[in-house]
Amino acid sequence: MQLRIPGPTPCPQEVLQAMSRQMINHRGKAFGDMINRITPKLKNLFQTKNDLFILTGSGTGGMEAAIVNVLSPGDKVLAASNGVFGDRFADIAEAYGAEVTRLKFEWGKPVDPDAVRNALKADSKIKAVLVTQNETSTGVTSDLEAVSAAINEFDKLILVDAISGLGCIDLKTDAWKCDVVVTGSQKGWMVPPGLAMVSVSERAWKAHAQAKMPRYYWDFTKAKNYLEKGQTPWTPCVSVFFALDVSLDMMLKEGLANVFARHARLADMTRSGVKSLGLSLFAADEKYASNTVTAVNALPNMNVSKLQQILRDEYKVVLAGGQGSLSGKIFRIGHLGWVTEADIKETLDALGKAVPQSKS
Repeated sequence: MQLRIPGPTPCPQEVLQAMSRQMINHRGKAFGDMINRITPKLKNLFQTKNDLFILTGSGTGGMEAAIVNVLSPGDKVLAASNGVFGDRFADIAEAYGAEVTRLKFEWGKPVDPDAVRNALKADSKIKAVLVTQNETSTGVTSDLEAVSAAINEFDKLILVDAISGLGCIDLKTDAWKCDVVVTGSQKGWMVPPGLAMVSVSERAWKAHAQAKMPRYYWDFTKAKNYLEKGQTPWTPCVSVFFALDVSLDMMLKEGLANVFARHARLADMTRSGVKSLGLSLFAADEKYASNTVTAVNALPNMNVSKLQQILRDEYKVVLAGGQGSLSGKIFRIGHLGWVTEADIKETLDALGKAVPQSKS
């Protein structure tokens, strides 16, 4: 089966084999040695010297951790959103009592740094900005470097959902002064779901010391104290730690620049292939089209559910549909993590055969 969704993504055989290991004591030396190996590797790939924690949970759990560790109820927050996951970040902040200003961008377009700049000029009391690096629902990557530069003019906290981008698309955590950056294991990291990884800056720690939102499971102070002992506060997803230990070595051996170049190359191959079939990209400007997921407009007479079914049942290719208001209007091809030219070619060949059969 060719699993070409934006996550969970396929796992290399070495990674799956690592997960078959017998359980170990998560309060013992073997686990301590492992987390002390994994954490520096992740810092390398996050391009950070900040504290970094591996939390057992989904990417959304990591987003919640970002919110509750640095904010208090009533804090003003600017949420820059251009899709489903940008909206989710805002929803989490509102659920914990933040006063959220939603800066909405048309789906299919990136976050505009100037619009962020103007919103911060208009309200000096905003404490933090929520931004999604790579909007999985629309296949659009915003220019996080430019957005972060605009935010840093005002010395505001920058909380980044980098779940479907980090490890595949360049993100210089320290150079761009991003305060909390969140990613999830099931995306570009080539391992199953179960872990969220977060980096925490000095500026975020200062905010954390004053933050009053309720937190227990996601508390960064607990994570920091336990990491010093080579542990996690709560029982970790041990098998996915085994997997991550192996996948990070694979990524570092390939080299970060090569990983980015491979994703760019495969994304270009996907986009070119889709257009050669007479289909169009959902991204309004191909310059901002994602290198991890390509969103494709459905043809006027296309039944997206039927297309997915034909691809799955007849060609063993699994694609994702649209989310929210885009359901039935687009389909999405994931090309992140463990993926090759042969995978993309097989997917495009199947798509070429299935599209004519997908008329409603």
